[in-house]
Amino acid sequence: MSPPPRTISLGERKITRIGLGTNRLTDTPENRAFLEAAVDAGIDHIDTAHLYTGGESEPTVGAALSPFAGGLTVATKGGYRAEGGIDALRDQLEESFRRLRVDTIHLYYAHRIHDEIGLEPTVELLAEQREAGRIENIGISEVSVEQIQQAQAIAPIAAVQNEYNLGERMHDDVVDFCAENGIAFVAFYPLHGGDENAVAEIAERHDATPNQIKLAWLLRRSPNLAAIPGTLSAEHAEENLAALDIELSDEDFERLRG
Repeated sequence: MSPPPRTISLGERKITRIGLGTNRLTDTPENRAFLEAAVDAGIDHIDTAHLYTGGESEPTVGAALSPFAGGLTVATKGGYRAEGGIDALRDQLEESFRRLRVDTIHLYYAHRIHDEIGLEPTVELLAEQREAGRIENIGISEVSVEQIQQAQAIAPIAAVQNEYNLGERMHDDVVDFCAENGIAFVAFYPLHGGDENAVAEIAERHDATPNQIKLAWLLRRSPNLAAIPGTLSAEHAEENLAALDIELSDEDFERLRG
């Protein structure tokens, strides 16, 4: 048995299947240095959002890493709340360009799809930006299979970001749909949940940490799945990347799935 593939396709890009979530990233010299160290360690997929840490996450990524190296993919999100409608999403998108210090965003997610705004206007806005060359890839977050299909009818969807982990698997059907349709499934909160005793026993057998085992399970779950654990430690980022080398047995995988 060989370990799962280390990379997946995201549109025309390739990303390592363990990325970095930045929902706790504030703009400090220490955190800018951390981002540089994480990229040096092998992180090539960074996920942020307009609202993270009260708006500090995006400009920290921009200040530390812009202009982004050719192999680095930076994703961001807007429209978490419905207030302000589609105009608010448009304004947040423009602010993300300024904060990240870029003319083109590699991957832009509709952070949520709101009934008050509608899926079609939301995706149409992102499709306009993609056609203008300002967004390379469109993503949508916390969505169902039906919503993905509706979005696909408007524009190509490169990535879906939903909560998924050992303790929360309500999106099993979305994971499978994405795999069947060449869409990257990006799992947020990937380290939550699971049978802690089983995780600890398997981790000891593999000379690994419990978090590495949780990530290894996700990588084994589907070949199109990437995970974005959050950390502010370069050491933890390296530890997370090492999960790419863990080969879980069928028995391990099934025991963790429960």
